[in-house]
Amino acid sequence: MASALAGKRAALILLTGVELIVFLDVSIINLAMPTIGAALGMSVVALVWVSTAYQVTFGGFQLGAGRATDLLGPRRMFQVGLAVFTAASLLAGLAQWGWLLIAARAVQGLGAAILIPAELALITSTFTEPEAYRRAFGVWSAMGAVGAAGGVALGGIIVQTLGWEWVFLLNLPIGVAGLVLSGRLLPADGVDLSAVGRRRLDLPGMVTGTGALLLLVYVVTAAAEGGMGPVQWLLTVLGVLLGAAFLLIERKVDEPLLPFRIFRERNISGSAAANLVVGATHVPAFVFISLYFQEVHGYSAIRAGMAVLPIALVSIPVSRTLIPVALKAAGPRLVLAFGMTAMAVALFLMGRLPVDADYLTGFLPAALIFAVGLPACFVGATMPGVKAAAPGQTGIVSGVVNTTQRLGAGLGVALLASLAQSRTASVGGDRAAALNAGFHYAFLGAAAMAVVGVVVALTVIRPEPPKVEPVELADLAARPSGAAAE
Repeated sequence: MASALAGKRAALILLTGVELIVFLDVSIINLAMPTIGAALGMSVVALVWVSTAYQVTFGGFQLGAGRATDLLGPRRMFQVGLAVFTAASLLAGLAQWGWLLIAARAVQGLGAAILIPAELALITSTFTEPEAYRRAFGVWSAMGAVGAAGGVALGGIIVQTLGWEWVFLLNLPIGVAGLVLSGRLLPADGVDLSAVGRRRLDLPGMVTGTGALLLLVYVVTAAAEGGMGPVQWLLTVLGVLLGAAFLLIERKVDEPLLPFRIFRERNISGSAAANLVVGATHVPAFVFISLYFQEVHGYSAIRAGMAVLPIALVSIPVSRTLIPVALKAAGPRLVLAFGMTAMAVALFLMGRLPVDADYLTGFLPAALIFAVGLPACFVGATMPGVKAAAPGQTGIVSGVVNTTQRLGAGLGVALLASLAQSRTASVGGDRAAALNAGFHYAFLGAAAMAVVGVVVALTVIRPEPPKVEPVELADLAARPSGAAAE
């Protein structure tokens, strides 16, 4: 790995370390909610917004942030995003009122939305040699998987040992170190800011597009939490109108925020579709795994978090060793197909667990298969689109694929929660058995979505062209006559 990364390991650690805290903050808050509610006197409805505010701004601002990354430079936007995220983490850790914590979480999400497209653009521009590129994406996929699974386990431990404030304050040393080191470790942008005018930024498109996405992500998140009322439906209509205005604006401007021609590239549209499915599969899976252990087996929140920890631990060596080898041998298309197949198998097994299932012989085998598939899905779904992006469009492509994953997550939770609730109500009787039956439907529904992901991988994303080894003229001359024709 050292030779492949050619002295750029520190830059990779910086980029992926920041990604880790961004994705940890999606799930790490869940087990801290009861403590936060008691400390700040927040109602259940207000507590929901501590999570929702981060999700909404994280998903809603990525499109505009991606375009800004292409125009203003990825290192500059990485530093801006990290500064915003770090300052908001400090504000959240020091908050003494519920409204201030919610506001800080929204700003955290904004910082995360700026960071992720810039991070992917920097990985693409820094690790240009194929072997280094594959290994860099392997580490990147490990951090995504650890963030998704590890937050569930770490949240309870941090709250019990340090206090809820440290769920946010632990971001500070990484953020400050990243800001100090980014100027030395990351490549300069080489962007002339004076040449970037207001017309190039497409401010009308940014306002309408971001507004539509914010409302859409909020409505999807509200639906996932069972909160669709008259206000949410009104906001849905407003989001559709803003989306229509965005489409009209983008057709008329010379340099649109979202050049729709990028979707003519199959690997970009395929990456967007694949990320939608990945979000709809893995995020609900973690939600229902945690609920399964707490509601069916009576685990405490911390014990339920620790039950998920093997997924994070196994994902790290898989991502660092197996993923780069698989990418070299088969390409991201087949890696994605394998990952979605493994996820489908794991979720199918979880959908068959009895009420009295043993952890070691029942759940753990499925969890280990899940741990192998998850990082393969992350890298396989994202790499084709980012790799296919034209020069100067890596940021917007990254914004598109990450936005679709956030939308998929909200849609998946909403759909599968409704499915589980309906099944539980129809079973009745013993509470644990009824809940387990509902969770079966949720896991099996997620498995079906994973199968859709396999189809997307094999039918939409193009296979990589075969590698042609260069042939020296001297070698041709040395061959027997007729060999060259063969």
